[in-house]
Amino acid sequence: MAFKAGIDPQPFRRRNLAGQQRHLAVLDKVAEMSNWESEKTPQHHKGLAVVASYGSVIAQVVELVIENNRPKVTKVHVAIDCGWALQPDSVVAQMEGSVIEGLAAALRHVIPIEQGRAQRSNFHDYQFLRMNETPDISVAIVDTGAPMGGVGEPGIPPVAPALVNAIYSATKKRLRKLPVGSQLSIA
Repeated sequence: MAFKAGIDPQPFRRRNLAGQQRHLAVLDKVAEMSNWESEKTPQHHKGLAVVASYGSVIAQVVELVIENNRPKVTKVHVAIDCGWALQPDSVVAQMEGSVIEGLAAALRHVIPIEQGRAQRSNFHDYQFLRMNETPDISVAIVDTGAPMGGVGEPGIPPVAPALVNAIYSATKKRLRKLPVGSQLSIA
């Protein structure tokens, strides 16, 4: 909607989240972390998403570059308001794992079913991102004084929307079907 309105996605969300203290707090933090206002180049693109999940509010920015006519995710910024972060290191680890799982799912996870049986049996044929494929991930915990929320799953839902928004920034193509891996060539 922001692109259709001709408005940058970050201020567009700020305007539409007026009065939502937690949403605005994580949105502002992730914009600061990602240097959202910095000039974008034809090779460097960003996508943004904000999600409320399991009592937490999360904002993510996915950064990507174009290499060999394909987008490559280089960095993911995460700001989470999960209320009081009882174990901050665990919150950071959960968000990092969520980004890795969310990117793998958005980019390539498919489980074909034949005659009622899953055709994937283990991690050798259902692959998560490998270390060399994993982008830098930065996480900030934002405390607005809200009640405690979850940190196990909330980091996954914003990954795909932030990713496809970054891809749209790079290609002007809207991808609406997951996984996006086979749809990524921009040549």
